[in-house]
Amino acid sequence: MLAETRRRHLRELVTRQGYATLDELVRVLGVSESTIRRDLEALDLAGSIKRTHGGAVYAGEVRSMPAFDERTGTAAAEKRAIGQAAAALLQDGDTVLLDGGTTTWEVARALVGRRIQVVTNSLPIAQLLASSQQTDLILIGGYVYPRTGVALGPLAIATMQSLRVRTAILGAGGIVPEGIYNSNSLLVETERQMMSCGQEVMIVADHTKFGRLALARLCGLGEIDSVVVDSGLAPEHRGVLEAAGVAIHVAPVAESRNNGALMEPARSDGQARTERVGTEA
Repeated sequence: MLAETRRRHLRELVTRQGYATLDELVRVLGVSESTIRRDLEALDLAGSIKRTHGGAVYAGEVRSMPAFDERTGTAAAEKRAIGQAAAALLQDGDTVLLDGGTTTWEVARALVGRRIQVVTNSLPIAQLLASSQQTDLILIGGYVYPRTGVALGPLAIATMQSLRVRTAILGAGGIVPEGIYNSNSLLVETERQMMSCGQEVMIVADHTKFGRLALARLCGLGEIDSVVVDSGLAPEHRGVLEAAGVAIHVAPVAESRNNGALMEPARSDGQARTERVGTEA
């Protein structure tokens, strides 16, 4: 069987079942374990599945929400690097709250197969994680904003009032010296409650969000603990974060350009560089 045909069958099997073990794939496809591992690696890089310990889970893109789909292709390499770096900062056994959005979706994608508990108000993220046998999923209800599939409003806020998580991870529509902004006032109201649920608050945003304003102010920079951003972050924006005492986790981006210069290659473990005021790890 040709590699292209085999991988198509493999992808279809994982997509249909949501999850498949390595042993099952070897048996069904009639090839060696090493061949299956190579196929899984190739499909993982393509983004259609996610490799896990002992198998693979479906990790296809959500196409039923136009606004979500439109934003997925914007700064895609940066968002994927940020998602991997943010996930690498979390420990197995953690409980994390994920805001809805394309960058937080990439965090979720990197968490597929991890032994972690995820709380989210995002239907696309819930759909992504629902097939992961290792990941515990808690879906917050409420008014579902139809363009993005995110639950907002009083019911979502009331649900979260009794929840506590290790880390609340939120996206941003704009980041300026005055604080974090987003494009929807109802979303911002819900995100404020998310912040109160977390022992730590992490913002995940690509460099294009810095220096940009959005409709509604979420919080001041001093109210967040850390930011995960790609290596296109400009020095002046880095300085603003440092002055506010925010931990900066820089996610290197492979095969992406910023102002004509090739960014540094991503680390194989997805780990970001961490910087604080006056220090660098």
